[in-house]
Formats: sequence, C-alpha cells, structure tokens
Amino acid sequence: VQLQASGGGLVPPGGSLRLSCAASGLSLSSYTIAWFRQAPGKEREGISCIVRDGARTEYADSVKARFTLARDSHNNIAYLQMNSLKPEDTAVYYCAADARDFCSHYVSNYRYWGQGTKVTVSS
Repeated sequence: VQLQASGGGLVPPGGSLRLSCAASGLSLSSYTIAWFRQAPGKEREGISCIVRDGARTEYADSVKARFTLARDSHNNIAYLQMNSLKPEDTAVYYCAADARDFCSHYVSNYRYWGQGTKVTVSS
C-alpha cells in the first residue's frame, strides 16, 4: 500500500494550489481519507476528511470555505483544492487513509500515510 502526495509548491498569498494523493494497493473509495498538515515547530493537525462512503466531508475551521476535498474513485486519487491561501497555510501537507468509517483529527487513527508535500505561501 502506498499513498503518494504531490502538488505542493510556492504560491503568493491569495493564490491556489491543488494537492493530489494517488493511491496504490488500496481503493480510496473504501477508505476514509484525510489531509493533515504540519507547520514548522507545530504538531500535525487534521484539516479535512471524507468518510468512507463519501456521505460526509469535514473541514477544520481554519480552512473551511477555502479548501475542498474531493475523491476521484475512477483514478484512485484524492484531491485537496486550496484557494485564498494565506501565509499561515504554509506547512507540509500529508494525506492519510484508514478503513474506519468516521472522520478523525487524530494521527493515530490513520493507518496509511503519504510522504508529504510542502506548501509555502509567501510573496
């Protein structure tokens, strides 16, 4: 099983990025998928999650209305569309997956992790 996160980079404040999480060895449509981020000197925090059956998507208050999580079951890729980016969104972003059928903000509740992709928001 492998999750491959990509799409990070340098973007000015107010800009947009789309992160991708490509899965191999598992079907994302059968897993709860989450995105976490870890800023320098801070703990990893959960920012978005979609439950296994896709019935519910959750967002942290810090990203609500700016970020959108989507899952492409056909191509087995999850996306995080990030708009109106702010300097405080600078972090390494990780995708994670677990067979549990609920969203969680706890790192320990996710079995599979991508390697992380760095997002820097700066002018």
